[in-house]
Amino acid sequence: MKEAEFDEYAERYEALHAASIAITGEGPEYFAEYKIRDIARAVGRRATARGGSDGGARPALQVCDFGAGVGGSVPFVHRHLPGAQLTCLDVSRRSLEVAERRYPQMARYVHFDGLHLPLPDEQFDIAFAACVFHHIDHADHPVLLQELHRILRPGGVLFVFEHNPWNPLAVRAVESCPFDENAHLIRGSTMERRLRAAGFADCTIRYRIFFPHALRFLRPLEAAMTWLPLGGQYCALARRSPGSVR
Repeated sequence: MKEAEFDEYAERYEALHAASIAITGEGPEYFAEYKIRDIARAVGRRATARGGSDGGARPALQVCDFGAGVGGSVPFVHRHLPGAQLTCLDVSRRSLEVAERRYPQMARYVHFDGLHLPLPDEQFDIAFAACVFHHIDHADHPVLLQELHRILRPGGVLFVFEHNPWNPLAVRAVESCPFDENAHLIRGSTMERRLRAAGFADCTIRYRIFFPHALRFLRPLEAAMTWLPLGGQYCALARRSPGSVR
């Protein structure tokens, strides 16, 4: 995942992304929002009320968007995790500049070198990567997953969303997208093994995006289909054990 590779596409990212997924009948906003909505459901919308046992307010939920790009997830984090404090990480300075221009003062925008996260230990309650890891050299996955484990608080949750290589439409979308030229898709089972090796616990794979816009009336069925490895994308959900130490 090289900085120059994404700097080149920063200003055109949304248009190129929209063209590559046109076959689904949905735009980038749909795919960005469903991920954050799923995260909010999975964590029980903890951001809406974090009152302590003594009735006092607890600190805001800390959320890290790993590989935030041009900030497509930012407005949806604010919508579905209200009150959360968001940090957007990316290797592309130009993408972060675009994100900050689009959503000023809605997140903290942080550049990193592609391997080491310039963030303190145990800072975040939630971290997520929205179709990022297929852009990263697979040899670097262990280091980055360990880094994400490090910045999560004990009990914190990581969500890794990826395209499903078993789904032909997902493969077609990746192959038709210019900034996916060097992408290498990852099986859900492979990602699960890598998460466990990085120290995560309670790892599960949930498959998503079974129906295009034309069949959207069937989407309520997807809640009962997350076990079926045919969806266009999947989410690898993992938790840092409360007693874990790195």
